[in-house]
Amino acid sequence: MPLPMTCYQERRTKLQQQIAQNSVVILRAGSLCTRNSDCYYEFRPHSSFLYLTGYKESDAYLVITNQESILFNLPKDPSKELWDGFRHGVDGAVQQFGFDLAFPLTQLPQKILDLLDSCHAVYSLFEDQELQQQIHAWQQTLVSKQRQGAKAPTKFIDITDTINEMRLIKDTHEIAIMEQAAQISVEAHKQAMMAAKVGMHEYELEAELNYTFMKSGARTPAYNNIVASGKNACVLHYIENDKKMQADDLVLIDAGCELDGYASDITCTFPVNGKFTSAQAALYAIVLEAQKAAIEQVKVGAQYVNFHDAALRVLTKGLVDLGLLQGEVDSLIDSKAYQPFYMHNTGHWLGLDVHDAGAYKLDGQSRPLQAGMVVTVEPGLYVAHDNYDVDEQWRGIGIRIEDDVLVTENGPYILTHGLAREIADIEALMAR
Repeated sequence: MPLPMTCYQERRTKLQQQIAQNSVVILRAGSLCTRNSDCYYEFRPHSSFLYLTGYKESDAYLVITNQESILFNLPKDPSKELWDGFRHGVDGAVQQFGFDLAFPLTQLPQKILDLLDSCHAVYSLFEDQELQQQIHAWQQTLVSKQRQGAKAPTKFIDITDTINEMRLIKDTHEIAIMEQAAQISVEAHKQAMMAAKVGMHEYELEAELNYTFMKSGARTPAYNNIVASGKNACVLHYIENDKKMQADDLVLIDAGCELDGYASDITCTFPVNGKFTSAQAALYAIVLEAQKAAIEQVKVGAQYVNFHDAALRVLTKGLVDLGLLQGEVDSLIDSKAYQPFYMHNTGHWLGLDVHDAGAYKLDGQSRPLQAGMVVTVEPGLYVAHDNYDVDEQWRGIGIRIEDDVLVTENGPYILTHGLAREIADIEALMAR
């Protein structure tokens, strides 16, 4: 277990303190998902379940009352484990994960009725529709037993926001894992830069990424790798990764590994042949300046929106300077004239999910940043290949630069440190 058992116990205790008396919290890990025929995708539990338990096996339920935490899971079964692998079982759940009690999954239907009988409220994640159906069925079972003295719950509360706010502030253990994941991803991007050659296919660079992830202990990417050369870089979530890279292409790689459940998220943009053209360099310099301006705003007390606004101003001014936009910067921002070239936000929360949990606004206002939050900072510029309103030299160029940044009392700390970002540094690395 990458985090100490006490971390998960403390999280469950903190959640207990935020629910009403005589209430029950129910979360589900999830089940195996069929890929095809009798083959399954590799299982990963729901992130909030993982956050509260550290338990990574499928078909498990976490039940928290005001007094105790209970896990219902698959029991030890030598014949099943021979085919499908090790199970912690009931005893292992208590010993290794610190639950107060654990029971075989087969006992859930009866024991959950005992726990729900006469309880004040049932808390769960409303997004889990399968669980909602189960809770409704359990409620109806208790309704049918009213003449025998059962009392069905009538209050159901979505606990998503409560858990999300807990997840938003990372502790020292989480930060250490996230920096390790970030540094594995840094090495993967370096390897891709050094391996790039004219005539390679995008998937060959993807292979370099996945090889570096896995040999460093990160078994999976945190999301589908984006390896987009030429005009493909203007497709924000391009994942085909099958085109042959040409001599004058830039290639945009957006990829990060997952380590112990935690995501990293990096984007690098570089020339396939190792040398930026003048047009590519001009746009790249603007995006890099925008990222630097944005990172300066990632500090305690600053509003979340500040770093987006800082990047947006630099990008818009740069577009004016290059003649891609005409007009006053403030007016162009107000009218969103930049959107054909920059259509996404400058970042998002990062953690157990690549687009992690947590509200971006409080009471309708952009929330202040706090120490322990982690954000991505990822400005970009994209000139569509068929944008005939601009000079031909700019068409088909897509650039994004993304780093993972921790908010600290001493200012921004870049978890993805060590990447070549300046044009001269990128060209020097690729020349190696």
